[in-house]
Amino acid sequence: MMDLIVLVPDRNLEYAVKGILARHQSLGIRPITVEVLSHPGHDPGCFGESPEFLQFAVRQASHALVVFDYEGSGQEYRMNRVQMETDLEQRLSEAGWSGRSAAVIIAPELESWVWSDSPHVDIVLGWEGRRSSLREWLLGQHHMGRTAPKPPHPKDAMLAALREAGKSRTSRLYSALAEKVSLDRCTDDAFLKFKRVLKEWFAEAP
Repeated sequence: MMDLIVLVPDRNLEYAVKGILARHQSLGIRPITVEVLSHPGHDPGCFGESPEFLQFAVRQASHALVVFDYEGSGQEYRMNRVQMETDLEQRLSEAGWSGRSAAVIIAPELESWVWSDSPHVDIVLGWEGRRSSLREWLLGQHHMGRTAPKPPHPKDAMLAALREAGKSRTSRLYSALAEKVSLDRCTDDAFLKFKRVLKEWFAEAP
């Protein structure tokens, strides 16, 4: 039996999750066996169909985690992030994952996890050695306020920064961020839940 199966909406989140889970020491967990799957229905499919989609793995994995974006889920005007997580976790529990599953919904989107104050963000996004830092450029372009910890529209800000640096947004880029940026610098609520759940399930042995 594998330790964990993770359902995500696309390759970008797949690569990000794989990169993060490979850093078990930084997460404070033991090494685990994991499979990451992408739902063909993307964010709406992850919310609406996860229990059915993961039914095959009820006896193959000890735990299940569903991770997707709030924006684009189709539920933005019906429920907030926490309500969606509660709803999905209840349905997962009823489908056989009781006590061993969780939903992590990123509001508004995956790029919220990108914007920490780590210098590796500048490097991976192509801003190393430029005249201004990435944060200074974002401020100058009105992508974020001076006292804000991250841009209010994280994906738009990331795409603009990549265009300015002449880089493409690829799944490998998300993997590079996940592998290099400090996991202690991200203060996003969904990311903190992601780390907390993993530590509850797979804590390192004393």
